[in-house]
Amino acid sequence: MHEPIYLDYNATTPVAPEVADAVDHAVRELWGNPSSTHVWGRRAREAVETSRAQVAELLGCEPDELIFTGGGTESDNAAILGVAESLASRGRHIVISPVEHAAVDRPCRLLEARGYEVTRVGVDSDGRVRVSEAAAALRPETVLVSIVHAQNETGVLQPVREIAELARARGIVLHTDAAQSVGKVPVDVRELGCDLLTVAGHKLYAPKGIGALYVRRGTPFSGLLRGASHEGGRRAGTENVPGIVGLGAACELARRELPHRTAHLAALRDRLERLLLENLPTLVIHGSRAPRLPNTTSVAFPGAQAATLAAGAEGIGLSLGAACHSARPEVSHVLRAMGVGEELALGTLRLSVGTPTTPSEIDHAAARLVDAYRRQR
Repeated sequence: MHEPIYLDYNATTPVAPEVADAVDHAVRELWGNPSSTHVWGRRAREAVETSRAQVAELLGCEPDELIFTGGGTESDNAAILGVAESLASRGRHIVISPVEHAAVDRPCRLLEARGYEVTRVGVDSDGRVRVSEAAAALRPETVLVSIVHAQNETGVLQPVREIAELARARGIVLHTDAAQSVGKVPVDVRELGCDLLTVAGHKLYAPKGIGALYVRRGTPFSGLLRGASHEGGRRAGTENVPGIVGLGAACELARRELPHRTAHLAALRDRLERLLLENLPTLVIHGSRAPRLPNTTSVAFPGAQAATLAAGAEGIGLSLGAACHSARPEVSHVLRAMGVGEELALGTLRLSVGTPTTPSEIDHAAARLVDAYRRQR
């Protein structure tokens, strides 16, 4: 039995040792309610605010512009529904892309059922949103644009800054889901020009069940969860102190390591692609001509079935597309939007490396994939 090799870091990441230590300390010592005024509550509140500052420093925003949430899905839902509710009297039109995560697309479908109109602008063959089409979709009644920062299946980075400039010139709110990009590439909310931005802790070596939503000061926003006045009245519910501390520690780690981390991931991803193409030159790498996350490759094996290929590549943790949908034997909505044919789409694997990945693991994984493909063919 070969040693297992994990190449599914876009699905989730292991908790970094430094982050696990911070979480363990919070569980044991910071158990007070952050809303309480006694010493135990004050200790917990201080830890929450320290973590808020750590996340803010990574994103280039002010601490009071951050809301801690239960994860990326909640952040996306809160952004979409919170802005739509706040601006319902101004307009009921939203613009998104066809390559958004379900956590953006499904709230938009919910709004469609409530009478909103949603325009899904197209992408090119590399999966990158067409800026001209996004510009043409904006109307006087448009209240929100939501464009993913890095597509989770292909890793393709989207032209968020360009679209944000178009939206801002017309007074339209822009949200971006940066769950996959934070901690892998520089993400600065001021540079992007976004009004809201989603962070998911478990994508950057923090625990699951914790996330954040950046909301620029002055952005119309109605909290998704109603109750007491936690998180500045924008997200009710007693704060998850251990999770928040873990997210803060993960963001601080990412801030210190980012240049080295990005270079390390890119070298491993490029090595994997090179080894696969040297042995199997007919393979297709989706989005290879576009800017991509440094850790992600979406590879099509012509004539193969992705599920069979994955089973034959013994001991490799990978995805048949997005982890959220990998149980479904159907063409990914992302590849369909890119115009990828059914045969190539059904033979596509997503491979994503992480900071613990080694060159030796890449070499062994490439060899196993090549062997599995040749046996299947």
